[in-house]
Amino acid sequence: MSNLVVGSSLKEFFRMLVGEVVSRQKVTFTEVTEFYVVNLLSEFAAAEKLVGQEPLAILYHRAMQQEREARIKTLRQLGDVSLYTAGFFADSLRDRVVGPDYYIQMGGSAYAAIAQMSSASSFSSVYWELHQKFRTVVEVLEEIAARGMAAQGPAGQVKVLEAYSRSGSERLEHVLLEAGVMPKGQPN
Repeated sequence: MSNLVVGSSLKEFFRMLVGEVVSRQKVTFTEVTEFYVVNLLSEFAAAEKLVGQEPLAILYHRAMQQEREARIKTLRQLGDVSLYTAGFFADSLRDRVVGPDYYIQMGGSAYAAIAQMSSASSFSSVYWELHQKFRTVVEVLEEIAARGMAAQGPAGQVKVLEAYSRSGSERLEHVLLEAGVMPKGQPN
């Protein structure tokens, strides 16, 4: 049996993983926001969730043309895709015209718009927190992604080491050390 299968379900696995990383990074989220992030990870575990995604600017433009309920749904899609992409693919985004900061800005703004539009809703506070702590949530997801790569063995560990060499991220250094890889020297 794989040592990656820790819980009885995918959501339980992500709940435990998010909890560990949040604790290790010494960040705090409300329980409901943490639950939202766990559900997001569970949904995006299906690879087809990202396939054929429209560009963020197109999603935003479409949202601005829609009625309230459809707008909220489209903005949520924009926020979720931005969060997942910035967290799991930040390193590959750095070499593109549209980098991680664009995803962070678009996603955070989408969540803020939802919070404003649904101020009477009980979920409004979740969207405000996602807006205010967007970059922090991205950092949690970056570490989760790096842990997953490092757990794949030497090829994945090399990818994490390369990302560490480019960024000097303490989170990536910690992931490497946990995997038994000693980063040599200072990152570039």
